[in-house]
Amino acid sequence: MDTSAGFPLISIAVPVLNEADNLDALYARLRQLGETMADRCRLEFVFTDNHSTDTTWEKLTALASADSRVRAIRFSKNVGFQRSILANYMHARGDAVMQIDADLQDPPELLERFFQLWREGYHVVYGVREQRPEGRLINAFRKFGYWVIDKLSEHQIPRDAGDFRLVDRKVIDALRRYRSSNPYLRGLIAGMGFRQIGVPYARSARVAGASKFGVGQLVKLGLAGVFNHSVLPLRVATYCGLFLLALSVLGTIYYVILRAFHPDLPRGLASIHILVLFGIGFQSLLLGILGEYLLRIYLILRAEPVAIAEETLNLGSAEIKL
Repeated sequence: MDTSAGFPLISIAVPVLNEADNLDALYARLRQLGETMADRCRLEFVFTDNHSTDTTWEKLTALASADSRVRAIRFSKNVGFQRSILANYMHARGDAVMQIDADLQDPPELLERFFQLWREGYHVVYGVREQRPEGRLINAFRKFGYWVIDKLSEHQIPRDAGDFRLVDRKVIDALRRYRSSNPYLRGLIAGMGFRQIGVPYARSARVAGASKFGVGQLVKLGLAGVFNHSVLPLRVATYCGLFLLALSVLGTIYYVILRAFHPDLPRGLASIHILVLFGIGFQSLLLGILGEYLLRIYLILRAEPVAIAEETLNLGSAEIKL
C-alpha cells in the first residue's frame, strides 16, 4: 500500500536553456534522490524551457511520458533566467520548492539538508558557494558585484548565494503579489523576511554544455539588483546636485571677490568650456538614473505576462498561470 500520500510534496524547479546534454544525468540523480527520500517526502520535477533551440524539449517530452512527476512548460521565446525561475515557482505545487540549475554545478543531493532545515521551521534555505570552479578574474568580479549590491540594497542580501535554494509555500504565495517585469529574486526573497538560513557547499564544474550566463548577463543582473532594491542612486543624484549647487555658489562668491581686487584678470574661456561640458555630462548621468527607474515603472504599468506558454507537459490548461 502507498503510504507516501501523507508526506509533504517538494517541487524541484529546473529552468533550462539548451541543456539537452545534461538532462539525462540530471534526471538520473533526481530519480535517485526521490528513492532516497521516499520515506520523508514526495517529489515532482518542474522544468521551464526558455525556448531552447537544441533537443531539450524533445528529451523533456520523453521523460514526461515515462514519469508523471516530470512537468514542463516551453515558453514562446526566451524571457530571461530570473523570469524563468519565477514562472517555475508559479507552477510548482509543492509545500516547498527547491530551485536548481540543470548543469549539475549545484548538487541535488543537498536537498536532504535543505529539507531537514525546512522541517525545523526555516522558510528559506539557500546555498552559499564556498568555492567555484572558475577563473580568479570572474570570481573577483562576482564578489565585487555581490558586495556592491549588498551595500546599496535597502536590506541585506546574502553574499555568494545564487538561486540554489528551497523556499516554503508561504514565500511562493508572497512572490505572487509582487509585480516586476525584471525581477531580482535573490533580493526580493531576502527582503521578505521569514526565517532564512544559508548552507555552505562547494560548487562543482559544469558537467556538459556551455554556460549561458556570461559577463554581460552578470552586469544586467547586477543592475536589476541595484535598481530594484535600492533608492540610493536617486539619493546620490540629489546629494550630488546639492553639492554642485553649493560649489557653484561658493565659486561665484570667490570669483566676485577676486574680480573686485584684481579687475585686470583675463577671462577664462577654457575653464568655462570645461564647466559646461562637466555640467552636461553630469546631468546626462542623472537623467540616465531617473530613466532606469521610470523604465521599471512603465514596464510594471504595461503589465506584460511573466512568460507565454507555447507547449506544456503533464499540465492541464487550468494550471497554466503565466
